[in-house]
Amino acid sequence: MLLLVLGLVVFLGVHSTRIFADGWRTSMIQRLGEKPWKGLYAIASIVGFVLIVYGYGLARQNPVVLWPQPPVAMRHIAALLTLVAFVLFFAPYVPRNHFKAKLRHPQVIGVKVWAFAHLLANNTLADLLLFGGFLLWAVLSFRAARRRERTLATLPPAGTPMGTALTAAIGIAAWVAFAFWLHTRWIGVAPMGVSA
Repeated sequence: MLLLVLGLVVFLGVHSTRIFADGWRTSMIQRLGEKPWKGLYAIASIVGFVLIVYGYGLARQNPVVLWPQPPVAMRHIAALLTLVAFVLFFAPYVPRNHFKAKLRHPQVIGVKVWAFAHLLANNTLADLLLFGGFLLWAVLSFRAARRRERTLATLPPAGTPMGTALTAAIGIAAWVAFAFWLHTRWIGVAPMGVSA
């Protein structure tokens, strides 16, 4: 459990600099330069992510159950919600899609949906720490982004049907790959009830 918590502190801590220490972040970029800052940011993110995956795997070996196993229907609801989350997660990277134009911060909303979906379908302390931590981070991140947005006059470009369809196709393809193959390989759980 300790490695999971340490990974969350490192990963979410790095990703929280714009939420809690935007001025410090700006001064560090000015002092180090943008590329070295991004390099340190990437290294810390990777270390945090590896600790999260490894720590979660260890915690699952001796789970601390907090409430009864949710009904099977919750797994299906979670699968549907994670499909939505995957589409939203990729939206910032596809030009001129309606998700980005309307939601402004679709990736953060996608993290919220992903975390909430996993809280619905799981029942251990490790799940609560992992997905609850990401949900809390996403709520705070979205609020901070909206606050920064109020000081800017720019709006994202309008979405087009092609951009929106491409975003949906990428998100769905990534969801299929993860749900039917990568989730089992990385996490050790077959979310769709199919073993790899």
